[in-house]
Amino acid sequence: MRTKSFTDIQYQFTRHIRDPANAPAPEDIEDRRMAIYRDLLYRNVESFLANSFPVLRKVLEDDEWHSLMRKYFKNHQSRTPLFPRMPQEFLQYLQDDKETAESLYPFLLELAHYEWVELALSIDTREIKQDGINASGDLLSGIPLLNELSWSLVYQYPVHRIAPDNLPAGKPAQPTCLFVYRDRKDKVRFIELNPLAARLVDCLKQNENKQTGREILIRIAGEIAHPDPEVVVNGGRAVLEDMREKQIVLGTDLEAVPG
Repeated sequence: MRTKSFTDIQYQFTRHIRDPANAPAPEDIEDRRMAIYRDLLYRNVESFLANSFPVLRKVLEDDEWHSLMRKYFKNHQSRTPLFPRMPQEFLQYLQDDKETAESLYPFLLELAHYEWVELALSIDTREIKQDGINASGDLLSGIPLLNELSWSLVYQYPVHRIAPDNLPAGKPAQPTCLFVYRDRKDKVRFIELNPLAARLVDCLKQNENKQTGREILIRIAGEIAHPDPEVVVNGGRAVLEDMREKQIVLGTDLEAVPG
């Protein structure tokens, strides 16, 4: 009979830690000692994810949450050992096993993604761009620059309003458009956008042709077939100024010269 190598024992040890009900522990290790490892490792992972997804944790009953954690702990093959990346690993697990997520709540995956985005922005090591920006530039004649530390999000459910006492009764007729960003004080903020504001943000984000604020708003007016494009431009100016005040728009591009 082949003697088990140290690597064999390590694999058996970790398999048991992940799935104690189905994977036997290594021989000659007192169960009392194994119980310490089983409890310590599971609780470290579970408590870290509970703090990373606080709304999700509150929405789920204790047995639902721990059942989900056990499945994740047992089945997910992590791609990184770094604790700050664990929330992304958990989100990936939910995306890979949508059936489990949707069996709890149809909005669960979207809620988890929303909470993860907030965390991801908070730990992003980048700083808000300062160079090449005219903070007080004219947002219509100039080329508005969007805060790069941001996410434009569209969800089927109003994830930013979900709470244990405010669960969606069903899928709303209209999607929820959110803009999540980090300001200069490193605080993560979000705003809900109406469809036109969401389209404006998309145009600013994808402005490869370096269009001015006015040109973008005229284009949007054409898309919605508005009879008076200047109404859209004037309304858009107010939206852009509000976005600048909130640090969603940082100013105008100093380097680009409008055509």
